[in-house]
Amino acid sequence: MAEPLLAIRDLRTYFISKNTEVRAVDGIDIDVQKGQILCVVGESGSGKSMTSLSIMRLVPKPRGKIVSGEIVLDGQDLLKLTEQQMTGVRGNDISMIFQEPMTALNPVLSIGDQITEVILRHRKITKKEALHRAVEMLKFVGVPRAEQIVREYPHQLSGGLRQRVMIAMAMVCEPKLLLADEPTTALDVTIQAQVLELMRKMRDEFGTSIILITHDLGVVAEMADHVVVMYAGQVVESVNADELFEQPLHPYTKALLQSIPSIDADHEVLYSIPGTVPDAASFPAGCRFAERCPLAQPSCFEKAQALREVRPGHLVRCDLVEEGGV
Repeated sequence: MAEPLLAIRDLRTYFISKNTEVRAVDGIDIDVQKGQILCVVGESGSGKSMTSLSIMRLVPKPRGKIVSGEIVLDGQDLLKLTEQQMTGVRGNDISMIFQEPMTALNPVLSIGDQITEVILRHRKITKKEALHRAVEMLKFVGVPRAEQIVREYPHQLSGGLRQRVMIAMAMVCEPKLLLADEPTTALDVTIQAQVLELMRKMRDEFGTSIILITHDLGVVAEMADHVVVMYAGQVVESVNADELFEQPLHPYTKALLQSIPSIDADHEVLYSIPGTVPDAASFPAGCRFAERCPLAQPSCFEKAQALREVRPGHLVRCDLVEEGGV
């Protein structure tokens, strides 16, 4: 297999105060291939969003800190760059689409000013040329009246249009990697489908790799080439998308899939996973899913589980899964 565009190795992002150490991301390994759509799934508190902020080196300070690991983008370790060097990477090599565009966009700057700011930071062109590029990009992402909208402000646009503006801003410099943190959560179903189709178009048009963070397994089924399942700051399963739905192996992944509503179900009560994600300030010594797992054995509570390959390309963090995926 070719070298991945992005290689994350043993990444640990903690929030450290005088009395506590919150392990939001606790030793993850993730590869993203060129042109691949990788979906990261898991409950709230699993570490999905903090992983994306770590890649962008936007972990909230002063308490948040990347304490160890590597984030290698196209051969360059981002954790070894100065803040000034990282500023040149953000928006140019890596871009991010946030969950709620109304809070991500600046309310006192016009749409055109916000998009051209990205272009002028990374490209040596005039402001007039940058504005023309901004209009072209807005048209590409399906924004009507692009020439007028560059003069308007975020509050004048609908949620769907604001999200398209965010995508245009993220893609205007044609980055190698796009991070999308639940970009369709606040949108209705029709607009959600349009945004997902637009992201696929971006991948096909520019060859951009995409990390799509979501809790919606329907989105995963529609978009993903590969899936990483996270739980309590760790990767618990990593596998090709088709295989995830056909033969999931980790008990947590199986529980997530069981939680999907089905029109064929012969009962009215939806399945929910018992319990909650453990506190990141005091993870248990053994398997972090053991207290919620119906298959847990005494050894699961005592021994930490390692992420291992049980089939070619299928990694699982569970000692109950035998080689070959039994």
